[in-house]
Amino acid sequence: MSSTPTDLPAFAKRGVNLASAGLGARAVSCTDEFFAPLERMLRDAPAIFIPDKFDDHGKWMDGWETRRRRDGGHDHAIIRLAVPGEIFGFDVDTAHFTGNYAPAVRIEGLLSKEDPASDDAGWVEVLPTSQLSASAHHFLQAGSPDTFSHLKVSIYPDGGVARLRAYGKPQLDPSSVDGEIDLASALNGGHIVAFSDAHYGAYHRLLAPGRGENMGDGWETRRLREPGHDWIIVALGARGRVNRALVDTAFFKGNFPDRCSLQGADLSAFSGDLEEAVVTSSMFWEPMLHEQKLTADAEHEFGDEVADIGPITHVRFNIFPDGGVSRLRLFGELA
Repeated sequence: MSSTPTDLPAFAKRGVNLASAGLGARAVSCTDEFFAPLERMLRDAPAIFIPDKFDDHGKWMDGWETRRRRDGGHDHAIIRLAVPGEIFGFDVDTAHFTGNYAPAVRIEGLLSKEDPASDDAGWVEVLPTSQLSASAHHFLQAGSPDTFSHLKVSIYPDGGVARLRAYGKPQLDPSSVDGEIDLASALNGGHIVAFSDAHYGAYHRLLAPGRGENMGDGWETRRLREPGHDWIIVALGARGRVNRALVDTAFFKGNFPDRCSLQGADLSAFSGDLEEAVVTSSMFWEPMLHEQKLTADAEHEFGDEVADIGPITHVRFNIFPDGGVSRLRLFGELA
């Protein structure tokens, strides 16, 4: 068994969604949110549609939706990213917006310690004006290598966007890191490369901050009915040495894995198809943590049990035989 997260473009597979509300992104301001608030556009879960749900303003929609403009202008919104970072590309999702979707979008970026206004100097075009269609994902490549903390999303002239994903790499300044950090954290650039199965839950939340909120907030596999075990591969946010690990089975009670183990590898010098190399070679990577017993709904800390195998860039997290894990943390120093 081997799977990539989903059939996504390369920038989405190797990037972290910096516009994720679950990671800390938030709505700052917008010209209008009459039909649906801006904050919904940043939700992690896929947009839903409830046919008979209405509110005081009209049809309830899961996303950001402005009223119909009559002045010849256009709407825009400002969001603060979870952490500053470089943007590789976007998924502008108009799911369930059919006769009310935004026909076009343009995105600009700014690096600022304070929340900016739309007319502040320094906004840089990240995505030129691009056409959108009804109820569809639009994967759009970014056009700037700069680091941004905020995005300005302009829609022309009005309408709705269900979800905005801004895939990129968090800014991790080695000079600002003093001591131990979570090398696997999505906020430090860690991301999922591949997995054996992810039938339930939200696998990307495995690397999110905080503890899980429910059984859907983490990685869970189907019940394995053949020999073997499940696994997931994590690219660390930076090359480093892992000193200790934390495996959290929060909310997984009748479906937690019986045991887990870790393997690691340094692929920083690899020059070929890295994704393919990861999947095919990971079963032979050096052991970091031999099989350890897990329990229900608990945090499991491993310190002395974690072997120092030197600097690594990737980790394979094995669970035996299957089940659910809320969070994985790999603490260490930059190499």
